[in-house]
Amino acid sequence: MEKDNNAQSSFSKESPEATPVRLETKKVDEMIKTMDDIKDMSYEIENIAADVALKGNTDHVPNRRGSRRLSDAGVYQRRKTLAQNDLMAVFYLPNTMKQPTVTDVPFEPKELEGLENEIEGEVDLDYVPSWEPTLEKAIKAIVSIKANCVRSFDTETSGTYTATGFVVDAKNGIILSNRHVVNPAPIVAQAVFTNYEEVELMPIYRDPVHDFGFFKFDPAKVRFLDLSEIKLSPSKAKVGMEIRVVGNDAGEKLSILAGTLARLDRNAPDYGVGEYNDFNTFYLQAASGTSGGSSGSPVLDIYGDAIALNAGGSNKASSSYYLPLNRVVKALTHIAKGETVPRGTLQTEFEHLPYDELRRLGLSHSIEKNMRKRYPEETGMLAVKNVLPEGPAHNILHSGDILVAINNHPLTNFIQISSVLDDNIDNDVKLTILRCRKAYTTICKVQDLHSITPSKFIEIGGGVVNELGYQLARGYGLPTRGIYVASSGHMLGSASLWRGTIILTVNHKKTETLEQFAEAISSLTAGTRVPVRCFTLEQQHKEKVTIMNVACHWHTLRMGKRCLKTGLWEYTDLEKPSTKQNFEPQTVKFPKLGNNIKPANLIWSSIVSIDFHIPYLVDGMITTQFYGPGYIIDKNKGLILCDRDTVPITTGDVFITFAQSLVIPAKILFLHPIYNISILQYDPKLIGETQVKELEFSTDYWNGHKRLEQGDSVVMVAVGNDQNPIVRRTLVSSRGMLSTRECAPPRWRATNVEGVYLEDQPSCQGGLLCDENGRVKSIWVNFSTQDGKSKESSFMAGIDPSIIKPVIDSMRSGTKLDIRSLDIEIWTVRPAAARSLGLSSDRLKEMEEHSKIYSTFYYVLGLLDSQSEASKLLKSGDVLLELDGKLITDVSQVAVIYNSEKVKLTILRDSKELVIDVPTSSLSGIETNKVVGWVGSIIQEPYHAVKEQISKLPSGVYVTCTLFGSPASSYGLRPGVWITQIEGFPVNTLSDFIKSIKSLELNKNNLDQKDDDDHPIADTAGYVRLNVVNKIGVSRVLSIKLDEHYWPSMELIRSDVSVSGWESNFDLKTFS
Repeated sequence: MEKDNNAQSSFSKESPEATPVRLETKKVDEMIKTMDDIKDMSYEIENIAADVALKGNTDHVPNRRGSRRLSDAGVYQRRKTLAQNDLMAVFYLPNTMKQPTVTDVPFEPKELEGLENEIEGEVDLDYVPSWEPTLEKAIKAIVSIKANCVRSFDTETSGTYTATGFVVDAKNGIILSNRHVVNPAPIVAQAVFTNYEEVELMPIYRDPVHDFGFFKFDPAKVRFLDLSEIKLSPSKAKVGMEIRVVGNDAGEKLSILAGTLARLDRNAPDYGVGEYNDFNTFYLQAASGTSGGSSGSPVLDIYGDAIALNAGGSNKASSSYYLPLNRVVKALTHIAKGETVPRGTLQTEFEHLPYDELRRLGLSHSIEKNMRKRYPEETGMLAVKNVLPEGPAHNILHSGDILVAINNHPLTNFIQISSVLDDNIDNDVKLTILRCRKAYTTICKVQDLHSITPSKFIEIGGGVVNELGYQLARGYGLPTRGIYVASSGHMLGSASLWRGTIILTVNHKKTETLEQFAEAISSLTAGTRVPVRCFTLEQQHKEKVTIMNVACHWHTLRMGKRCLKTGLWEYTDLEKPSTKQNFEPQTVKFPKLGNNIKPANLIWSSIVSIDFHIPYLVDGMITTQFYGPGYIIDKNKGLILCDRDTVPITTGDVFITFAQSLVIPAKILFLHPIYNISILQYDPKLIGETQVKELEFSTDYWNGHKRLEQGDSVVMVAVGNDQNPIVRRTLVSSRGMLSTRECAPPRWRATNVEGVYLEDQPSCQGGLLCDENGRVKSIWVNFSTQDGKSKESSFMAGIDPSIIKPVIDSMRSGTKLDIRSLDIEIWTVRPAAARSLGLSSDRLKEMEEHSKIYSTFYYVLGLLDSQSEASKLLKSGDVLLELDGKLITDVSQVAVIYNSEKVKLTILRDSKELVIDVPTSSLSGIETNKVVGWVGSIIQEPYHAVKEQISKLPSGVYVTCTLFGSPASSYGLRPGVWITQIEGFPVNTLSDFIKSIKSLELNKNNLDQKDDDDHPIADTAGYVRLNVVNKIGVSRVLSIKLDEHYWPSMELIRSDVSVSGWESNFDLKTFS
């Protein structure tokens, strides 16, 4: 997750990272406009006058991600970010009583005279219109929209964005904006008027195809501003008209951009395959230079009427694109009456072609002559661009067909055909077409466009799936059926079912609808692995089968359906997979390896493969899937040893593979807090009679009597990236301290450990350094770290088995081992440097006598926990000489201290030797025991890696992650901060925090302020005040709006019963 991820909008039409692009379309001439022609047409496009008002702008709300390019051409950029990088416009046709239909010339001079003063009811010939009073009035009806897309869905991704809208019906509280602002996905939105009054918005309509939609708000909530509305006048648009685009451009409070309409017949911009695209309509064009955040701005004439809706713009030029308002006016009329907006479709995309191109497609001279005579202002006609398979027009219409008439009425533009289709849903229409210079008449049944527009989804394993909708199907030429992965999450991600995947079957059951998908999931068993047949939209001709881990226990499993009355998506819990795990023991055989790869044939049955999947990004994790080799150290107890780059934390699902054949679940028993090892446990009964061996260590190396040194010969037995053995005889090139850096975000790293490097280091997942008989001398593991620029890096090295012997012996025997530390990072210092620090000659001589090769001293490089007792006694630069009276000659003597609460250290500080008693800190092998999810943030106690990077711990409530589209992300609660107060009450521990959020829910009604007849107040219901502190001690105060509907609180707690070792709880009242 995501996602994050910034421009002026963290999400939306602008996707993650820049402003979306729009492609240039073909030329089309002005629309037909003769009164006589209208009489010949039974489907006259009637313009309906509507008044609309817009109001204020609001502050810029930063977006998680920037805009993304939506077209290969890279010329036109779509402001899909709905934040400050958006702008989209809608243009529609005249709206007069009798005359102007589609064929009328928009904005005749005769009409202009009446429009100038139609409010007055008479024409004032001396009246000179001015922009200043026009804008002053219009600004009161324009609002800045702040929105969170709470779930990825269809063409949209979750995130935060801002945009613009304007009031078109002040009485009923209706705001017009773009479709990509209103959003087909679940959203939570607010509108801010010019006087900074904020109201909640409810999305009530988003067009399935055209880029417009409507919000609704409660006019009674606006208390300090006289609401006004902006009139929609699509018929007034004409080439050369001076316009103003007023909105939240580029995140500014208010921007007024000037321009001149240059085209009325531009084809709809193309934002790229897989993105939302408008089609079957013309667009207007002007060089107004709008940018992100201005999506949904009105395009005003000098009289203050909206002639179009700002929709998008060019990425490399100042061109802006506006949607005509003709269909907007019609939709608003239906909405005002409380009716459903009718939308019909043939699942066919048409394009407007000029006559010269139509002639090449087979347009006859006689038909062209008649059409030019009927529509003298038109310069082209409609042709079929593409037809979706299995749609109403499949095998009836074909690309290149020229559309001559519908229901025996000639037509030349999009408005005419849209009107006929919208009025004939579920009815047959008669189409007259030209194909290969021959005329044909055919019948098609009009389909309800809303029926192929997704309106529900399923949340599964932290991901989201919905039925494949018309927008995506059109982009990839697919039928509108199948399950589309909008967000992968934990469970779907385990099978690499990423966004853009179509799921065909789950465990051999077809999943063409969400209901079939839900049924298939409920029939599974938790903890098992099942096949999923799928394909990606980019490679739809290549089906593949992947294996999915059934892990629904980490997240909710529910279906969300859009409710038009409330604007919310209402949830229904679905039946989860069965938790009765009846795993039957299975026996597999390891392959017999020849002597040619000895000693791999001797130890290969001790090696297994490990897969680890993380459901939540806790403990500083930035990725969710890990894999690597493991080594059996106790076959009776099922104990397996691996490195912490394979299993870095305890929160996740672990699967062990034996002989590349048998896969079983495992538990995480222990993560070493200092050394790079983890210990897992599987149930030995599940592997039946499978012959496995325990790892055999070379006795001297196991006991610490020997260790690998420079020049020693070894045999590496490693696991290759293809899971096959690699055998390499080589020499140890060097031995020394292994260096890792602090990571951002903070996560565990190996410290205070020596390792060996090899002269010949093959590319592999990990392995063992053995003798010729397969006895292990060192373990070859991967170390994860970051470089100086916080970029991920890793390296491999061998560690001595003797340093982990106490832990393995403890696990084998079942005895408790108290692992303690001085909480310091140690590094080496050369004797010459030690002399400069004041080391005496006697000490140097003593070290030379006890050193095997070169004399090496160790000093304190830094403190790992500034809150520990040891940090009060030790300082950076202290040279460590003795521990409990013994000379320190090896870092392992001070790296880990077992079963001792206090040690006596002899140190060199400021040229003086000091003897001090230093308390040790107890370290846990399972550091994180509880995780809390709240308003879209993941909260836990500060773990050891976090304490390393701060001087003072602000509290015990640490925000480790926030999710895109959540209140936490929207209102500025960032990862890496501590929550210190909630509503003025201190929260010092995670228990304090849980008590506070439980009380907030129980006393939620107390937060909802009520109006007083004499003292009405603004709507501040549900907001909670937080005090947060970052790692350098800077504090801030945040107000966050609670949202238990889309972002229910969550608690993860350790459990010995669950296979994963964790249980999830989504009932806030029962949090512990």
